[in-house]
Amino acid sequence: MRLLRFVPLLSLALLVSVVPAALHAQFSFGVSINVGIAPPALPVYVQPVCPQPNLMWTPGYWAYSQPQGDYFWVPGAWVPAPYGGALWTPPYWGWNAGQYGFHGGYWGQHVGYYGGVNYGFGFGGIGFAGGEWRGGSFAYNTAVTQVNVNIVHTTYVNQTIVEQGVVANPNHVAFNGGPGGIQHTASPQEAAVAKEPHTAPTSFQTQHVAAAKTDKTSFAKSNGGKPANLAVAKPLAAQKQAAPPALKAAATPPAKAAPKATPVTGAKVPSKETPKPETANTPRTHATTTQKTQTATTPKATPKPETAMAPKPPPKAAPKVQPVAAPKAPPKVTPKPAVLTAPKAPPKPAPRPAAAPKPAPKPEEKPK
Repeated sequence: MRLLRFVPLLSLALLVSVVPAALHAQFSFGVSINVGIAPPALPVYVQPVCPQPNLMWTPGYWAYSQPQGDYFWVPGAWVPAPYGGALWTPPYWGWNAGQYGFHGGYWGQHVGYYGGVNYGFGFGGIGFAGGEWRGGSFAYNTAVTQVNVNIVHTTYVNQTIVEQGVVANPNHVAFNGGPGGIQHTASPQEAAVAKEPHTAPTSFQTQHVAAAKTDKTSFAKSNGGKPANLAVAKPLAAQKQAAPPALKAAATPPAKAAPKATPVTGAKVPSKETPKPETANTPRTHATTTQKTQTATTPKATPKPETAMAPKPPPKAAPKVQPVAAPKAPPKVTPKPAVLTAPKAPPKPAPRPAAAPKPAPKPEEKPK
């Protein structure tokens, strides 16, 4: 009897330990398998060029096959985003109590915690620096991503964000924690992402993992930790999915409320905020806080003056400041303009009187 009870429990434990990562990720995105040996180091390879817009890079990683008892390499691949705004959080291995547990990858609005493993190409260990969504298009950071710029036109360069998200990993360690592992715990931002709605890998991603598992050259015992097929150049097929409801609500702006219609009556309704203009013959009274809408048939009610409140004392006048007289400036002496007189003409000489003609000499009388 004890043996019969033990066998079902053992079978259940094996079933839980070998459940595929993609299937388990649909429910909890937690640890799906525990292994007693650490995964091999991450191989170094070149990223294929992104051939079309809105493709997300999913870096290669080591998976584990329970029947073979060995790690196998899942090549990196370009994957169409299942919905607008989706980002990929890659899987990782984490050490716990002498074993290495596999944490599956997922789609979400933000990139979450992936153990600080530096996969490269924007996944430096913290966050994602390979690009960002701008409306309905994904913009690629060509500082770390290879893109065919003749087809993909939405690109930019930001080296600062790349440096901020890099975790030093000179030995290309593929696991977090434990002896020789990456010592990086989840930040508050990464922990918050874990509580957001997530989406499991697409069915084509699951098929991609299954194809790598059937390739004998992908196993570490066969290739010595250096697989030949490190990344695939052809993108995986697209599988459109609905965004999580919480993500849809966050992406949809609230509808604007329609302006309230003003009732039309015979008489004009005074504004509650604008006081009536005061005239010289009308004493000032305190307006009540609420005013009823006046109609053409209802006479205007005269607001009653408030008697309970004591009249406010007149505000004290501020002391007048005697202006300091500025020193008088000396009177300006305005020079009188000189009167220009025309030069006097020289006096004309008086005309000389004409000389009187001399009388002709009388002829001498001859003596008789």
